[in-house]
Amino acid sequence: MFESFSVIFTIAALFSVINYKWLKLPTTIGLMILSLLLIIPITLSKSIFPEFYKFFCDIILHADFKVLLLDGILSFLLFAGALHVNLSALAKEKKSILLFATLGVLISTFIVGGLTFFVAQLIGLQLPFIHALLFGALISPTDPIAVMAILKKANIAKSLGTKIEGESLFNDGIGVVVFSGILLIATATGEHSTAEIGAEIGTLFLEEAVGGLVYGLLIGFLGLKGIQSLKENPQLAVMITLAVVMGGTAGAFMLHISAPLAMVVAGLFVGNKIHINENKSAVQKAINSFWEILDDVFNGILFVLIGLAIHLLDYNSGYILLGTLAIFIVVLARFVSVLLPYSLLKHEEEKPIKTVAILTWGGLRGGISIALALSLSESLSGSLILHITYIVVLFSIIVQGLSIGLLAKRIYKTK
Repeated sequence: MFESFSVIFTIAALFSVINYKWLKLPTTIGLMILSLLLIIPITLSKSIFPEFYKFFCDIILHADFKVLLLDGILSFLLFAGALHVNLSALAKEKKSILLFATLGVLISTFIVGGLTFFVAQLIGLQLPFIHALLFGALISPTDPIAVMAILKKANIAKSLGTKIEGESLFNDGIGVVVFSGILLIATATGEHSTAEIGAEIGTLFLEEAVGGLVYGLLIGFLGLKGIQSLKENPQLAVMITLAVVMGGTAGAFMLHISAPLAMVVAGLFVGNKIHINENKSAVQKAINSFWEILDDVFNGILFVLIGLAIHLLDYNSGYILLGTLAIFIVVLARFVSVLLPYSLLKHEEEKPIKTVAILTWGGLRGGISIALALSLSESLSGSLILHITYIVVLFSIIVQGLSIGLLAKRIYKTK
């Protein structure tokens, strides 16, 4: 795995330089486009240089995307992103963020699942309804990594950016719980009653979601106390933040609680308590610099891996057609799942539909959806779901990611 990680990191570093000097796109989008272009010579080498082709296939396989993301770099990226989110600004948008991250995910899950099931039947693909719901659950949460990386370049209102950031930070944890609950139903045998399955789902929610939030506060508090006791030693303060993420994630796995939610809460707590955005003291500067660099490194690795892994998929016309139609289904479901919760809130703006439009188009999907799709076996339509997930994610990051800033400028007529 170290060899795979090293090669992917080297490619990410090279592509980052190319993007910085010539493409000048948002880093995540530039890296993904370059990775997709790299697939062309890799694929052509299959018959000419089979050993070279096999080497790259092995690199991707040994990297183990699911384990690398869900059990590794996701915690680092969520903590790094949450560190710089203003808690007071987040609190002002708490109602909308809560509704989007919970009710919005549920609404989207069932709309995507239902429509995907219906469309699959129309075009002759076998996709059981419960499996379509699994796809709805894994594709509905917006990806905090993709969202926060691209929002840095998008020129949108601060309050709107806070809504999108806050939702994306929390709804992936909720989405994983919803996905796990549907997975329990999909894999349940006839020996389990509806009441037993319901009790298991309720327990899962308490353990994963509520447990993750409480645990995140605890490790964040302990980390803060350690940082505050090391004001004269910024290097050790940085080590404390690393220990919070690494030790905290390991503890979350052992306790069977949500590591993503715990990292978000810990990052928010530590970042706001030490006022990291002020960037004045030695500790603030050291932590800021370290996590910004680590964020760029892991983002680069993740999006290069997403781009390179696509050449391992064996597309057929049916999968491509369903994946293309799924793009429209997911965007429609996103619109409805934003509009309905948003209509329950009071708004100061004259035309809330503008905000709904930005929230809809800014709801990007990314690596988390792919990682969850990779966890599905063939008995759960894993291959079909993985293929259509990849198509939706590529469209989301490249098309929506490139155009969200332009859409905001057009709607709000910003300069």
